Amino acid sequence: MGGNTGENAKKEVMKDIILKLHQGLSAEAAKERFEAEVGNISSTEIAEIEQELINEGLSPEEIKKFCNVHVLIFQSALEKSASEETFPSHPVYLFRQENREIEKLVDSVRSFVEKRGEDEFPAFREKLKEMLLALRGIDTHYERKEQLLFPFLEKQGFFGPSKVMWGKDNEVRDLLKTARQGIDQLSGWKELADYNQQALEPLLEEVLGMIFKEENILFPTSLEKLSAGDWVDILRESDDIGYVYIEKPEETGALMKELKTVLLEEPVFRDNAVSFATGTLSLNELMYLLNTLPVDLTYVDSEDRVKYFSDSRDRVFRRTRSVIGRNVENCHPPQSLEVVQKIIASFKEGKRDRYEFWLTVKEKFLYVQFFAVRDKEGHYLGTLEVAQDITEIRKLEGEKRLLDERD
Repeated sequence: MGGNTGENAKKEVMKDIILKLHQGLSAEAAKERFEAEVGNISSTEIAEIEQELINEGLSPEEIKKFCNVHVLIFQSALEKSASEETFPSHPVYLFRQENREIEKLVDSVRSFVEKRGEDEFPAFREKLKEMLLALRGIDTHYERKEQLLFPFLEKQGFFGPSKVMWGKDNEVRDLLKTARQGIDQLSGWKELADYNQQALEPLLEEVLGMIFKEENILFPTSLEKLSAGDWVDILRESDDIGYVYIEKPEETGALMKELKTVLLEEPVFRDNAVSFATGTLSLNELMYLLNTLPVDLTYVDSEDRVKYFSDSRDRVFRRTRSVIGRNVENCHPPQSLEVVQKIIASFKEGKRDRYEFWLTVKEKFLYVQFFAVRDKEGHYLGTLEVAQDITEIRKLEGEKRLLDERD
């Protein structure tokens, strides 16, 4: 009975904090009160409190807008863990967990090569290829580091990792590519020793060397320089890149699902610029950016009227400004009208989100895609047509990684 009373008391305090946030209480004051009067509370309990508030009349949008309770809890937990990063959802904790698995994989490769086993050489070679294929997973680990940790460190004026460590990451990637290609050149046991010395061991040494650099330089520096709010953002965006060799803690998954709902930023127009969650563009920049894209864009709104088209120099399909406001059904010949109607109907009904077509017109090979445009709640906003001349793209072969004289 006493336990339930304590839980109910915590819930009442949390509900009051949420309501006070709604009325203008600062996030810092809310966090201080949370730490003093609540302490620990689970994401499930928070969800139950939010639902009770909704039942009592507070709209979900108001709760999302004024009550980033999950962030307050998460920041508090991060700050308590300080430089020890013992909190299981801390990005550094997750990086370290991946490193432990990478070390195990390196050990297994070395052990496998050393023992050779009783397999015939072709079977041995195939197993080694599989192990190196698994090692390719480090790219996800590196990418999360490069795309998330490095930018936040740069904001603090610390550019060393992005200028040096990124280059070392790429060296590891190149060594892994060389090692994987080298396996196919092996025809017997006699060549294995040279391959191990010249390709495999240099790779494994660099992989372990990178772990040492991360754990003794990068992570301590990051823990010192980045704020709890930075770590919230890093964790929130980590899902977009993904994890490797580990399962994300269950509580982290639930927390991130809530964070993405609560913290999703709406675009704002201010000072002749549009601020998105991913950056800010002036109207002039936005217009020329859209017109520079190597594709034709045409947007039809939820009422089936043409609302916008990009004005690129080499459009695939001709558009005139008189089309703006016209019903899309009137913009197509009778032969294709049924297809257009079916596409839009399936988008509105939620049955499909995309269609694609390819055809040849006047010796040009065209690729045309239709996308359902939806808001964060999944409501249909309109249809986007994207058309591109891919005649020259289809001719590409091999790779081009450097500029040549023509560039």
